[in-house]
Amino acid sequence: MWQQTKSVVSIIIILAGAIALIIGFGISGTHSITVTTLTSAGNIGEDGILSCTFEPDIKLSDVVIQWLKEGVIGLVHKFKEGRDDLSDQNEMFRGRTAVFAEQVRVGNASLRLKNVQLIDAGTYKCHIVTSKGTGNANLEYKTGAFSIPEMDVDYNASSDSFRCEAPRWFPQPTVVWTSQVDQKTNLSEVSNTSFELDSENVTMKVVSVLYNITINNTYSCMIENNIAKATGDIRVTDSQIKRRSHLELLDSKASLCVSSFFAISWVLLSLSSYLT
Repeated sequence: MWQQTKSVVSIIIILAGAIALIIGFGISGTHSITVTTLTSAGNIGEDGILSCTFEPDIKLSDVVIQWLKEGVIGLVHKFKEGRDDLSDQNEMFRGRTAVFAEQVRVGNASLRLKNVQLIDAGTYKCHIVTSKGTGNANLEYKTGAFSIPEMDVDYNASSDSFRCEAPRWFPQPTVVWTSQVDQKTNLSEVSNTSFELDSENVTMKVVSVLYNITINNTYSCMIENNIAKATGDIRVTDSQIKRRSHLELLDSKASLCVSSFFAISWVLLSLSSYLT
């Protein structure tokens, strides 16, 4: 008798869940789709990319892409029926946004943002509608300035020294010199770093000089803020000067919004399995 009661309860729960899902889909008229964004950073004055991908839909005419920004009235960008629809675009983004129209069909809803400004930082939402359903995901966008350092021998100094110079950084970074031969040595005591603001008092040029260098040793100059890290290496031998520089963005994270249908189904099935 108890087993029969449990079976009846399980069937009622499953049916109730199925009815709830049917009613829910009847109200919304659509399923959820997967949308993925990638936290990124924009370099002030240059073009940036706000990354967003979704489940592809070959019916391009059914795809609607909407980019919104938290705290901003109106849209950042809208793409509908195979073309841009900028009638509700906020003025601050006028003439500065574009999607990769030829890649929308394969699930690329990324936004190109021209001439990145400091005020462009914030939380954005990529909202997608297709024939398969709807979905959205948030994206945290940071803005600042970062550049690759140029490494050189400073011949104007009274003694041998290396110069590490990068034209554009913001916020103000830290600069650390290291030596490949003796990595434990603190080189801050034999280096001098200066920051020079540009004409608009936004970005700054970084110049750092390292003194008391030795030949056949590789020195590294690392410039870092909360957005990016750049490293320049330099090595002087009896016959040549070797240089190498690279830049990396920090805190690039993916944000994923998955279908709520599967989550609800999983809970219902798990509960029914427990009762039975």
